[in-house]
Amino acid sequence: MKIKAAVMTGVGQPLAIQEITLDEPKANEVLVKIAATGVCHSDLNALDDATTPFPTVLGHEGAGIVESVGPNVTKVKPGDKVALSWVPYCGTCEFCVTGAVHLCESAFGPMFDGTLLDGTTRLSKDGEKIYHNSLLSTFAEYAVVPEMSCVKLPDEMPLAQASLIGCGVATGYGAAVNAAGVTPGSTVAIFGIGGVGVNAIQGARIAGASKIIACDMKPANLEIAKKFGATHTINVGEENAEETLKAMTGGLGVHFAIDCTGNTKATESAWKGTRKGGTVVVIGAFNPSKELNLPAGGFHRVGKVLKGSFYGDTQPFRDFPIIAKLYLDGKFNLDDLVLERIQLEDINKAFDAFHDSCCINVGRTVVEFPSGK
Repeated sequence: MKIKAAVMTGVGQPLAIQEITLDEPKANEVLVKIAATGVCHSDLNALDDATTPFPTVLGHEGAGIVESVGPNVTKVKPGDKVALSWVPYCGTCEFCVTGAVHLCESAFGPMFDGTLLDGTTRLSKDGEKIYHNSLLSTFAEYAVVPEMSCVKLPDEMPLAQASLIGCGVATGYGAAVNAAGVTPGSTVAIFGIGGVGVNAIQGARIAGASKIIACDMKPANLEIAKKFGATHTINVGEENAEETLKAMTGGLGVHFAIDCTGNTKATESAWKGTRKGGTVVVIGAFNPSKELNLPAGGFHRVGKVLKGSFYGDTQPFRDFPIIAKLYLDGKFNLDDLVLERIQLEDINKAFDAFHDSCCINVGRTVVEFPSGK
């Protein structure tokens, strides 16, 4: 079928709106009519990355309606509303069978190669191959995706909000609920109040934390954090985060700290501001050239946990429906994460905004397609 898509034609180049060909789904694949897709900073990272194969259709935060299914598909049927997960899993490896589906390696070879799970693509133009992004490619009217990327949602779920669940929302929520295991009555510090950080705040709130402390350098982001459930804020550009966290917690430090920044200095502050026996979860991706320095003296005596978390330890088929229900029950704020709604033809404006340091980054610009609900 012929579809309209935003195609990456070169590293760092504006996306080109083109008519391309999308083949039918094969076994264990689903054809989804995309209703909405968020524009994530990771899309900009892919656009600027010389290792990204191109031409490719970017986009990995999406939601839509199942149009048709290939052989052997059992989890969804035509007409279902679905949110898409950019990390499908095999269900049979040692990680999957023990419940750690976020650690499954099945998707990463094809993901880096720009294909679907069978090592081939369903996209082309004039007979020439076009690559997929994160096995989804949601910057298009339709997408063929793995069945294990399709999570059915309630019929009443609005799809602009649903499109955000599959990446930043699930990652932040999962960092607090799954990876950290925030407990009722606990104190939590969140470092980095962006699209992931505000959802870590929401996860901590839902888990019953009594004190949720947002830590960032942008006053505007700290103010926004309160809307999502932060009870206190620290401007780390003006205050010593470690000292202030301890002052807020009777000199002990917080029970949990979640670092969404990808900045090793923030992780060091989070560690120092966490009490004995506390847990620090790192959800941001470090630059491999940086070093993480933690106090060695007495390390074994403080009993702290330092944990990396990928995708918020998310199990999509468990967590996506939970988040959707929380939203529909008025307990999870997705509406304020939709910063702007645009058409596909305007997608480069969303990429341009990433370079504006004054732009609000607590949420997403969402591309909506005709007839999306």
